[in-house]
Amino acid sequence: MKYTTLPNTDIKVSKICLGTMTWGNQNTQDEGFAQMDYALDKGVNFFDVAELYPVPATAETYAETERIIGNWFSKSGNREKVVLGTKIAGTGDYTAHIRTNGFSKEALNEAVNNSLKRLKTDYIDLYQLHWPERHTNTFGVRDYKQDPNDKWEDNFNEILLNLDEIIKSGKIRQVGISNEKAWGTMRYFEESNKHNLPRMTTIQNAYSLINRVFEGDMAEIAHRENIGLLAYSPMAFGVLSGKYIKGIAADDARLKIFPRFARYSGEQATEATKRYLKIAEENNMSLAQMSLAFVNERPFITSNIIGATSMEQLKENIDSINISLSEEVMNAIDAVHAEIPNPAP
Repeated sequence: MKYTTLPNTDIKVSKICLGTMTWGNQNTQDEGFAQMDYALDKGVNFFDVAELYPVPATAETYAETERIIGNWFSKSGNREKVVLGTKIAGTGDYTAHIRTNGFSKEALNEAVNNSLKRLKTDYIDLYQLHWPERHTNTFGVRDYKQDPNDKWEDNFNEILLNLDEIIKSGKIRQVGISNEKAWGTMRYFEESNKHNLPRMTTIQNAYSLINRVFEGDMAEIAHRENIGLLAYSPMAFGVLSGKYIKGIAADDARLKIFPRFARYSGEQATEATKRYLKIAEENNMSLAQMSLAFVNERPFITSNIIGATSMEQLKENIDSINISLSEEVMNAIDAVHAEIPNPAP
């Protein structure tokens, strides 16, 4: 395994992060336990979860993934071996069954305390805001358009003040953001710098061969402000395994069970995936290996969040850390990207 640190900290994390959002829905608790056992044995010390999980989010399954991890900590005694990240859900119809008061002081304290109980721990290493409260172009929306009905008011300072209190209580160590844009990221830094408030160490956004949007303004921010990308969906919901193109996806494959998750399945994304599959096969790699190795090697990546529903997938995903892409392969990838840039934002 390869390791880095959360920016501006001494917290050592594996370059591969274990994603967990299928546990409690597509995966049972026992399967989640097996994945954590295997990942830790292979040197993966960074686990990512959210109060929202499993996905798709429902009131019936709310926070089941955190409970599974907490049960594993209780059974295995491995809490101190893991750097644990979780998240507070943002506002919206998708999360109305959780709460409706956004990132208020009350909401943050409630969310942190409930996560600690479910996770059976007294601290969280990395606490993240799952997506912005304001209306902006997240989750597959390519361009920003002003929403005249957005009643959001700037509360970056208030959020950081409240997070600062929680950090000082010892309940969380570091903070991060997720599904955030360049403006929001810089507003957090502005408030941190002006008022000596906690600094966002990581940003968890989608990033893959068919979604390289981060390489725009965010890549420069990552470099100049030293914030690390935790890349989610590096396999684009399994699309970048090639199994859907080849017609070999199992009946329990994610996009067969949940066809509404079509973010990575448009016409252009499918064409780009076909071309990437050809590059991988011509270079004696699986598309999954090439896709994950590509993400692993980006200079702004702190950790690559992999997710698997089977042990076979998990093993292949973790093994991607041992693959290096040649200059020839990178040039071929960039040629496809030049012709079909970011088909699945």
